[in-house]
Amino acid sequence: MRPQKLRHRIDIEALDVTLDSSGAQVDQWASILSSDDPLLPAEIVPLSGREFVAAQAVQAGVTTRITIRWRDDVKPSMRVVHDYDVYNIRAVLPDPTLRRHLTLMCETGVNDG
Repeated sequence: MRPQKLRHRIDIEALDVTLDSSGAQVDQWASILSSDDPLLPAEIVPLSGREFVAAQAVQAGVTTRITIRWRDDVKPSMRVVHDYDVYNIRAVLPDPTLRRHLTLMCETGVNDG
């Protein structure tokens, strides 16, 4: 993987479920990255766009491929944040032979958080 292709800086977040003082469940997104590496280099490539009806309004969604260096802690239940854009990870595709990179198939548009 050529380093010049990884020109975007992203954060990867996991959903953290806790209980507040009244015992109610609180959902909060938290970064999985350490303070040593606050943002990951990545390549973000939009693949396709579509429009759909959700909540009685027309919404737009974009399927995106995000490529990062190899990590073993990324799961499809997580999300990627780039600037103000939030991408829901739909699939994590590893490099089948060399374990040099991960391909994250993501979707943006109407998000869970």
